[in-house]
Amino acid sequence: MSEEPPSSNAQRSWFGRLTHALSGEVSSREELIEELRLAQANGLLSNDTLSMIEGAIKVTDLTVGDIMVPRSEMVSIAADSSFESVLDLVIESGHSRFPVHGADRDEIIGILLAKDLLRCFAEKGANDIRPLLRPVALIPEAKRLNILLKEFRLSHHHMAIVVDEYGGVGGLVTIEDVLEQIVGDIDDEHDEEETPNLIQPQTDGRFLVNAMTSIDHFNDRFESRFPVEDYDTIGAMLTAEFGHVPQPGEEIKLAGFLFRVTKGDSRRVQQFAVRIQEA
Repeated sequence: MSEEPPSSNAQRSWFGRLTHALSGEVSSREELIEELRLAQANGLLSNDTLSMIEGAIKVTDLTVGDIMVPRSEMVSIAADSSFESVLDLVIESGHSRFPVHGADRDEIIGILLAKDLLRCFAEKGANDIRPLLRPVALIPEAKRLNILLKEFRLSHHHMAIVVDEYGGVGGLVTIEDVLEQIVGDIDDEHDEEETPNLIQPQTDGRFLVNAMTSIDHFNDRFESRFPVEDYDTIGAMLTAEFGHVPQPGEEIKLAGFLFRVTKGDSRRVQQFAVRIQEA
């Protein structure tokens, strides 16, 4: 009888060790991860699969406070805002869900979905967003991400408002924020469409500039002289000028240009509307 090839023996040996690790006899989480990394090195797991498994394990150690969008960076809407101003904010920010507050920003009364605004087009004269609001979930900063993910699945909510120990709004978290801890950054289809065309002229004289546009490319396009020694992209340079990750709607004037953030999230800015100012 022919002998099994060495690769088959190695595979069987590894499966034996992994079975031992998953049977509850593993001495530590580090030992489990080491076995998984060995499986990847032996070609039994892809790099992406290993990264997702490690991300899923890491999620059990993280809390909402570790990944939430802080209150200062939230894009929220006042309940008494006009339909026109709400529509402008939705278009400018590029988000799909918005916390809606009363007179006090700590009084979150519901979540507005951008798609629900379509009803206002069908109802002539509609100018009140309150009937469109979805229920809001309030959670503490200390909640574990694996528990939150389960709650998102059961409730079908995609956003939750994080409250501090005094009951005030501390920030927000979405199901996408949690999933990104497992699978990495998630770009939507709109991001993919904009990527090839980094600088887009608009009919009103503005230019939509992708934050990943290199400073060299920007300088060539606008005959500007922004230095290229310290930063590679327009987004990195302007984030440094702001001193924080700017949120949609924030503006800064620099070297004859007015930069207004039109798209971004808690981790990075994604797009600017740029105007060339008169001398």
